[in-house]
Amino acid sequence: MPTHPDMTTAHPHDETSEESVQASMPPTADRPDPDQDRTGSAPPLDLDALQHQVALFARRAEQTRLGGVGQARNSMDRAAYLLLNRLDRDGPTGVKALAAGMGIDSSTVTRQVAPLVESGLVKRTSHPDDGRAVVLQLSPRGAARLEQVRASRRELMEVLTRDWDEEERTAFCELLTRFNQALSDFQAEGS
Repeated sequence: MPTHPDMTTAHPHDETSEESVQASMPPTADRPDPDQDRTGSAPPLDLDALQHQVALFARRAEQTRLGGVGQARNSMDRAAYLLLNRLDRDGPTGVKALAAGMGIDSSTVTRQVAPLVESGLVKRTSHPDDGRAVVLQLSPRGAARLEQVRASRRELMEVLTRDWDEEERTAFCELLTRFNQALSDFQAEGS
């Protein structure tokens, strides 16, 4: 079975099999468009190219985990990184508010934050206005660890975009931010 240069495996039941990779690729003369309807119209090529690039990005990001470079490379999973970032940005936060802000269930936050509390990166404290309520707060150790991982990830972004000028980095960041917001809005609408 021939392999595509971006394939990691060629197993027929694997998500990254040749058939699924080819199905996500833009059509060519020898590969008809599977989305073409009976009237002969097809989705715009730029949308095919976009969905293909997003699929490649998701796979490659997961493969590398965009974990950074140096000692901190791949040393913090995505869930922990996003939770610590949110606590750093928002300050002490209750589980429900943290879940709502991240667009995930409270039970997911509780499960994901437990190892962060156990490892001393996050601490549970009393709510400043209501001592009966508990909030989660980034510990000094958590703040230091988060900065170490951020520095590693910044270095990776610098390596990956070393041939880009400042305008290209800014435009990419703005478009990626807009794309992520559209995904978030789509999920919130339940569509």
